[in-house]
Amino acid sequence: MKTLDYIKLDKQGIVPVVDELHKLLADIQVFYTNLRGFHWNVKGKQFFMLHEKFEEIYDDMNEKADEVAERILMLGHVPANNYSDYLKMSEIKEVSGVSDGKEIVKRILDSFTSLMTRERKVLDLAGKAEDEVTVAIMSDYLKEQEKTVWMLVAYLDE
Repeated sequence: MKTLDYIKLDKQGIVPVVDELHKLLADIQVFYTNLRGFHWNVKGKQFFMLHEKFEEIYDDMNEKADEVAERILMLGHVPANNYSDYLKMSEIKEVSGVSDGKEIVKRILDSFTSLMTRERKVLDLAGKAEDEVTVAIMSDYLKEQEKTVWMLVAYLDE
């Protein structure tokens, strides 16, 4: 027996949801790696505050990667685990060589825009597939990320 046999989601109806979850996982993984680089390389007067904030965000992305991968497994599929696959699927691109805090924050905001766009697509598809759990996960992500975006925008307005 498979998990879907017990949770009673349509195997075919869930395929578009899983396809977008794979892309979301790739986006999260590339964003996570970018965040690690931002954390390590940020310089300037705001170093301590930004260094800590970037770590907080990448820790959160690490948890989200695990949660999305596990959701893919629960839905009867296997998540990608190769960085080369992530780079092919992700709308978020690798970033290196950036150390200016404000430039990094702008890049993080762009990444959040990509993530939230993808999460809204997953949410819509999951709703059509009557996958309330994935809907709830995406709604929680969006709620958290919109608040983080608001705070980062406020930082840039200083």
